[in-house]
Amino acid sequence: MAWLYLLIAGVLEVVWAYGLQESEGFTKWLPSLFTIAILAASFFCFAKAMKRIEIGTAYAAFTGIGTVGTVVVGIAVLDEPVNVLKLLFIALLVGGIVGLKVISGRAEGEHAAEAANAKITAD
Repeated sequence: MAWLYLLIAGVLEVVWAYGLQESEGFTKWLPSLFTIAILAASFFCFAKAMKRIEIGTAYAAFTGIGTVGTVVVGIAVLDEPVNVLKLLFIALLVGGIVGLKVISGRAEGEHAAEAANAKITAD
């Protein structure tokens, strides 16, 4: 469930980043209010995720999802230029996020196994 919260937080980060642009520096009140509400929801989900995921892994994944998503939105919606190097670096970010998820899952599994062994030993 923590990873789902983190994914939602990252997607909401993309939405509020886009909202920042649409608010034109918080000069348009409706996009500004929308952006602030989405930002709060994003950080709420991020905080929920960090109850179970190590802070370094959670933050790296959160910002990575936001970065990749924002670049993709920029390319797809805002007609920002795309080139091979940009796509390569996006792929590297995604690979890093997946790698952190994999090693975080192993660490969580090892921690759970240690806790179970400690409980058995204590009984």
